[in-house]
Amino acid sequence: MDDVSIIGPGAIGSTVAAILHRAGRTPRLYGRTARSGLEVHIGDEAIHVPGPVRTDPEHVDDTAGTVFLAVKATQIEGAAPWLAKLCGPGTALCILQNGVEQAATVAPLVPEGTVIVPAVVWFPAQAQADGSVRLRGAARLTLPDAPGADRIVETLQGTRCTVELASDFPSVAWRKLLQNAAAGLMALTGRRAGMFARDDVAELTVDYLREGLSVARAEGARLGDGVPEEILDGFRSSPADLSTSILTDREAGRALEWDTRNGVISRLGRTHGIPTPISDVVTALLAATGDGPG
Repeated sequence: MDDVSIIGPGAIGSTVAAILHRAGRTPRLYGRTARSGLEVHIGDEAIHVPGPVRTDPEHVDDTAGTVFLAVKATQIEGAAPWLAKLCGPGTALCILQNGVEQAATVAPLVPEGTVIVPAVVWFPAQAQADGSVRLRGAARLTLPDAPGADRIVETLQGTRCTVELASDFPSVAWRKLLQNAAAGLMALTGRRAGMFARDDVAELTVDYLREGLSVARAEGARLGDGVPEEILDGFRSSPADLSTSILTDREAGRALEWDTRNGVISRLGRTHGIPTPISDVVTALLAATGDGPG
């Protein structure tokens, strides 16, 4: 029960694997594509994480002490066999995933006694054309100050990843969701962060985020009036070529996490009777962008 496993060695999963390996805690890797190892660039250092990436859940013999789930929301069903094999009573499962519904979505897929710890991921990790991953900022996670979080803190202690515990985790999760929702506009335009320098895009972004802020507050999040502008300023101060995972997925022709990142605003807005006209349009266009046909 002392080993660490990572399901989904994509950009985020590979970064966590590299950070752990660099600290002498090489994790076991599980995913859809067999690979002999991973390469992650952090600053000027190239970190090579030994594999293999295992692809057959039937070859898992025992549960893990700590599991990081780093697949996208669109890949949860495919991760279910891994979760069933690797998790068990006492396993700490840290969900490195977008949205505010991670725990509710994953809970039915894990054995009883698994301790689920949702996380907010704050670091920009991007997959490169050669299959490697580049971390373009400091690695930071926020976890709820709740049972199981201490196990994740202990696992990452002394690594390059900062871990914060939040007493009001839902507010932090909604803050990140609003940021991800705005990034959905990048997938619609096919443009990177530099597009937010346009005044018309900036105005649309703030109006969209104000809708999301109303929904977040109805869900109990405690976020200030200035959050939409703060998020916009964050995009505007980023490198103009900074991408986002939903744009990367669009460029690669993969399914988009539009419901987890954007559709949730419209869905919960209807639940609370809050009009979300901009969100409704953005969600419909993202759905069509990701799902077709045409």
